[in-house]
Order: sequence, then C-alpha cells, then structure tokens
Amino acid sequence: MAGHSQFKNIMHKKGKQDAIRSKLFSKLAREITVAAKMGLPDPAMNARLRAAVLAARAENMPKDNIERAIKKASGAEGETYDEVRYEGYAPGGVAVIVEALTDNRNRTAGEVRSYFTKAGGSLAETGAVSFMFDRVGSIVYDRKVADDDTMLEAAIEAGADDVVSGPEEHEVITSVETLAEAEKALEAKFGEPLKASLVWRPQNTVAVDDESGEKILRLIGLLEDNDDVQNVTANFEISDALVARMQG
Repeated sequence: MAGHSQFKNIMHKKGKQDAIRSKLFSKLAREITVAAKMGLPDPAMNARLRAAVLAARAENMPKDNIERAIKKASGAEGETYDEVRYEGYAPGGVAVIVEALTDNRNRTAGEVRSYFTKAGGSLAETGAVSFMFDRVGSIVYDRKVADDDTMLEAAIEAGADDVVSGPEEHEVITSVETLAEAEKALEAKFGEPLKASLVWRPQNTVAVDDESGEKILRLIGLLEDNDDVQNVTANFEISDALVARMQG
C-alpha cells in the first residue's frame, strides 16, 4: 500500500477519541481562520476557505465552530499564523513533507526536528525533497456517487487530469490552476465533494520493510499530533500486514 494515503487511514481509525477529535477541530479551525484572513470570508468566493470548510464538514465539525473560525479572521484579537513547510528524510530514504501553521517558527522547527531525529531520520532544507512530488489539486468523492467509468468521463469533461478510484473513494486529480473550475463542474453533477484541496502527490514511492515502516508511521504519528502541523505527506509503501497490525 502506498504511504501517500494509507497512513492517514491508520491515524484516522485510531483518532476517534474525544481528545484527538478536539485537536483535529482546532487544526481545522486554524486553517479556516487563516484562509478567511487571506481572502474574502465567503467560501463561494475564496477557494482556499471553501476547501477548509469542506475538510471541516468531512470531519463533522459543528457549523457553529466553522462560523466562529471564519468570524475570528476579522477580529483584531485574532492570532497571526505563518505558513511553513518542512522537508526531510525518514528511515529507508523516504521523503517527507510537513506543512504547518505556526505562531512561533522556532518552537515548531525545533519540535519537528526532534521528531525526525527520534525516528532515525533527518530534517533537510526546504526544497530538498519537494522535487520528488507534484503539487496538484485533489477532489475526493465517496465511491458510491458514481461508478468508475462515469466518474472518469465526468472528470475529463471537467478538465481534470486523472482519476484514482479505490474501494472507498474516487480521487480526481487536477492541475493547481484548474482545481476550482473542475470542482464546480463535478459538484453540479455529483453534489459537494468530501474534500477539495491542493496536495503533494509523490511521483514515485519507496518500498520499505516492516521495521522501517513502523518507524515511519511513528514519525508521522508524532508529526500529526503536533498542534501546528496541518498536513504530512510521504512517498513510501508498506505491506498490508503492517497496515493491519498498526490498525489493530
């Protein structure tokens, strides 16, 4: 299984506890506030804000929380967050991209560096691994909304580049520039997607043994648990047996 997405499923399965859900809501609210500050506070007129709201809805974040996070952007007392990207190597030569929103760059950098060190990896300079990934648009629908052929045909008509259909979801891949228009076209046909955002997509994946795989998943777990970290992407593959073990 490719590490781009399956580790998210592992963390998601383990993440039903109230404390983890509260942390997730805080991260989603932070992204909503930052997105609303950077553009209009209307999701229909602000693509990034719309993506943030979709992500919040997908996690069943209460409507009041979403509206409060948007209003917070216009308040004078609202916090100011910097967008920071960290890049590094996990065990097995796996490339990792970490995206964060922080009000203290030194604190976040120190924490992220310590996670990589503990896992037997290393933090690198910005740009050290991102060339191994493509920045693309990702529109995700539940598998039930359409069969593979129907989704592929609709995606092509919407100007998308590709569709990856799995057992639970269809992921429509677009360029950065065509994400918003493709999403509108698909929404007119299938309704609101589960997610629509810009993501880092690995050009190739690295197969790792179970020992390295466990270290990588622990690293990702530490990163995901950090309040400032919004997204983690890695280019690895691990065995189905290890996935089952980590989910158990």
